[in-house]
Amino acid sequence: MTATLQGMAAKKEQEQSPEQLAAAELVRQARERGLSLTGPDGLLKQLTKTVIETALDEEMTEHLGYEKHDPAGAGSGNIRNGTRAKSVLTEATGQVDIEVPRDRASTFEPQIVKKRQRRLSGVDEIVLSLYAKGLTTGEISAHFAEIYRASVSRETISRITDKVLEEMQDWSVRPLDEGRIPMIVANQLAMR
Repeated sequence: MTATLQGMAAKKEQEQSPEQLAAAELVRQARERGLSLTGPDGLLKQLTKTVIETALDEEMTEHLGYEKHDPAGAGSGNIRNGTRAKSVLTEATGQVDIEVPRDRASTFEPQIVKKRQRRLSGVDEIVLSLYAKGLTTGEISAHFAEIYRASVSRETISRITDKVLEEMQDWSVRPLDEGRIPMIVANQLAMR
């Protein structure tokens, strides 16, 4: 029986992807150090910060055309120029403080977290879902404070919902394509 259990454990370990093995090792190390997996200073939040900052650094490398500390960049005319602090609101971990790289010529336009972007994808969808369920902007703001430990003002929530309502209005009064008009008329006639 013991041999069977050991064989199953070994087979499971062989079937895991490199990502699963890395995640298992991170969880093991976090538990050894007494670090919580979730929460304001948990492993998930730290990983989110690391992944976002690594992606931004890679975007900067691609923008400049050379790796960090590469001597090839010395005479290029544009070099890395430190970082700036920024807080972004994420769906899974709440507010995350990140460092966004800068370049000397100020031509770097990050894509993963665009300039002036404060919310990563998913947050707007949560706001709209809660709004559609009938929650007020104050209740949605309180929800974010309680669940995500993040401050999202009523005004921000209102701007998100107003933007979507405006886009829906624009969509509903858009001109129809020539090819769609006969089909819509035919459908309406068929319904009579």
